[in-house]
Amino acid sequence: MTETVERTDGPAIGRSDRRKEDARLLTGRTNWTDNIQLPGTLHMATLRSSVAHARITRIDTSAATAAEGVFAVYTGADFPDLLGTTCVWPVTDDINTATMPAICSDTVNFAGDVVAVVLATEQSLAVDALDLIDVDYEPLPAVVDMESALASGSPNVHEDFGTNQCFTMNVPWGDYAAAKAKADVVVSRRFINQRLIPNPMEPRSVVAAPMGMSDEITIWSSTQIPHVLRVLLALLTGIPENNIRVVAPDVGGGFGAKLQINREEVLSIVLAKKLGRPVKWTEGRSEHFVSTHHGRDQIQDIEIAATSDGTILGLKVDLKADMGAYLQIITPGTPLLGMFMYSGIYKMDALDFTCTGVYTNKTPTDAYRGAGRPEATYAIERIVDELANELGMEPLELRKKNWIKHEEFPYTQIAGLTYDTGNYEAATARAVELFGYDELRAEQAARRASGDKVQLGIGISTFTEMCGLAPSRTLGALKYAAGGWEHCTIRVTPTGKVELVTGTSPHGQGHETAWSQIASDIIGIPVEDIEVVHGDTGRAPYGMDTYGSRSLAVGGQAIKAAGERVVEKARVMAAHQLEVSPDDIEFSNGTFSVKGDPEKSTTIQAVAWAAFAAHNIPDGMEPMLSGESTVDPQDFSYPHGTHLAAMEVDTETGMVTLRKYVAVDDCGVQINPLIVEGQVHGGLAQGIAQAMYEGALYDADGNLLTGSMGDYLLPSAADLPSFITDRTITPSTTHPLGTKGIGEAGAIASTPAIINGVVDALRPLGVNDVFMPASPQNVWRAIQAAQNGGAA
Repeated sequence: MTETVERTDGPAIGRSDRRKEDARLLTGRTNWTDNIQLPGTLHMATLRSSVAHARITRIDTSAATAAEGVFAVYTGADFPDLLGTTCVWPVTDDINTATMPAICSDTVNFAGDVVAVVLATEQSLAVDALDLIDVDYEPLPAVVDMESALASGSPNVHEDFGTNQCFTMNVPWGDYAAAKAKADVVVSRRFINQRLIPNPMEPRSVVAAPMGMSDEITIWSSTQIPHVLRVLLALLTGIPENNIRVVAPDVGGGFGAKLQINREEVLSIVLAKKLGRPVKWTEGRSEHFVSTHHGRDQIQDIEIAATSDGTILGLKVDLKADMGAYLQIITPGTPLLGMFMYSGIYKMDALDFTCTGVYTNKTPTDAYRGAGRPEATYAIERIVDELANELGMEPLELRKKNWIKHEEFPYTQIAGLTYDTGNYEAATARAVELFGYDELRAEQAARRASGDKVQLGIGISTFTEMCGLAPSRTLGALKYAAGGWEHCTIRVTPTGKVELVTGTSPHGQGHETAWSQIASDIIGIPVEDIEVVHGDTGRAPYGMDTYGSRSLAVGGQAIKAAGERVVEKARVMAAHQLEVSPDDIEFSNGTFSVKGDPEKSTTIQAVAWAAFAAHNIPDGMEPMLSGESTVDPQDFSYPHGTHLAAMEVDTETGMVTLRKYVAVDDCGVQINPLIVEGQVHGGLAQGIAQAMYEGALYDADGNLLTGSMGDYLLPSAADLPSFITDRTITPSTTHPLGTKGIGEAGAIASTPAIINGVVDALRPLGVNDVFMPASPQNVWRAIQAAQNGGAA
């Protein structure tokens, strides 16, 4: 009947198990969306505007329609009312919402806007036919710069609004004017968080297929959000949600690029439904650069007020955020995700936050790893360094003077968030030890004294973030349309195996392994006997998906609750079989035994078989052994850490070298330290890339100048040092597993650490900021500007 396999290896939580999914992923025995080959598939290719802003005066598709293998060509006239995406976060009541059409019919608003689609029997034939479509454009002025866009007399991206302002939000906490009036020192700086382009290993891809004679349609998509995508596809297309099945196969990375509903997904499902045939689209890498949403792109005017002894009194934030040409799923909310975090780990009396969203004729922006919190951390950690310089204080000592002490937790910070636990002192002390802080400061002093052309700088970033998105009531108060709950169902099969169905949807994070470890400790069945089902709304119908470091912090709670319900149901059944009261039953390592009589016992696998047979179960109890839970988190979670960077800067050439990097993070309880390490390394690579390598550039006409891997610099492993990493552990008190989240920490902390180090190296030359990325050209210009009184 059922096989009983006992666990003999101790607790699974906290163990560095190798990832269960890696053998499949690394050997290619997997299923990416582009691998899906269905009979009768039509391949879709998109014609994208070559200009940033123009009226479409004529489209001739006749030659393309007659081309070899072409099945159909569609323009905006064929779908005049079909939207390509929708915004679920209208952040203010008076927001100007620019909606993206599935296919543009009158006007294009960024270089990359879709003006036609071709369906052909082969992908290559569809792509070739694009060159046969003749489009005439009447150019309109392109709006590229945010400040110019807001100036009087600027051309408008969307004439109907009469302005390029999407929204303005001001939230004052405390009285900043009063805090400033008491200050001895006020420091103001402008920081630029440049535009970034997410580049996952797997490009976006989608296959939509009608399912036989039924009204159902299945869409396979390389997405982070299958459940959210299903709801939004139903809203946009009018297809009943119960007739849509969304499957996210193995997904090769996302970083926010796949936290989206894309016009290509909408078009694929509509055309598949219309034609009764599968429709497939996979983007090219260069196409990705203009058509995926971009990240960051903010101007931050930051002012900090303090006393002469270094006590921070208040912070003023004036933020301009580039929306691009349209609002996508959470475009306006992305910069606001950081508004609560501008105070960082510091105590202060006032925080005045203003954000203005601005339309430009550029690719829309949206969530990119960290989504608003990296920008906030960058601002506060940079301005604290600038304040330390103004006061003549050691930057680390200024932080220590103002941060929340470990004995003060739980602590409600100025923006109203209550940090449940933390120990900034412990994380910083460990980082300083691993870094060799005092020795490097001594070396820095010696280099400065000798006039070495290669100067040494020490960059500091002490950070916290809010993740585990999020309590549903909080999201509702912020005008976000959806909730922040998560679901899990756990079933022990009659043969003693486990099916764990989760609403989270991984794209490289190792959920199958970590989720199995959690369930194994709760129900006492070995990790290898647990199957994790995810990313398929047919098999896993409930969920809110993966983003914002929420999968473990929220999804883990649902796993724990569902697993405990399985155990409690099994306890009652075991007691019935052993003819004792449930109160007399003990459960350990998969075995139910009678208190005081451990020989009288049964296993959870045996109970699962009995529940399946249902020959002898308690009256009123349903057969089968399963449990489910939908959990709405009590609060955000607040991981933290200290990152230190030793930067060498050649003052003659501007060349920057990352010599040493130490990251000490606190993500609470670690389910799998090996996975934690991988997440930290990946985050560090992205954050360092923003600081030193990446940046999307446009010309004055709105043309993307960095539209390929040849122009947009992504670092390889050879460009990065071997990181020194460690952990401190302060378990969360608001999340039952004690976990906090780690997926975005490296990307959040590392960018200010790098730039603080570069600026620290150049302080003797009068440099107080370097535009990102800190390329040799940008660093050299900063040096020249300082030496020339501000003119590069």
